[in-house]
Amino acid sequence: MCEFVGVAVSTTISEDGVLSSAIELVHGDPELNYRVFEEVGNANVVAEWQNWGKKLRLPLFIKAGDGNLLPYSQQVDGVALGVNNGRRKLVAEATRRPHFLHRREPGGQTGS
Repeated sequence: MCEFVGVAVSTTISEDGVLSSAIELVHGDPELNYRVFEEVGNANVVAEWQNWGKKLRLPLFIKAGDGNLLPYSQQVDGVALGVNNGRRKLVAEATRRPHFLHRREPGGQTGS
């Protein structure tokens, strides 16, 4: 499993107008991609896609019509969900020196 770099979802519409969806494990070599799920329509594909990504701890991709993989990021009104940003430091913490900088500086002083 460590050779796979992500989980991709794709949808296609046949000439008859039938929608089909598929999930595949994405490999660095496109010939080694492995299809793990297929269905007519798209009733269960999103849940399956997210489950595969979560279980295998792989990033999610959307496969465009031209075959390019687009990274998936969940956004609501331009705000990314699930992204953890570090908290800002409080004013008191911002002026503190890290512990390793409290060491004495070597040399330079002579005893008189």
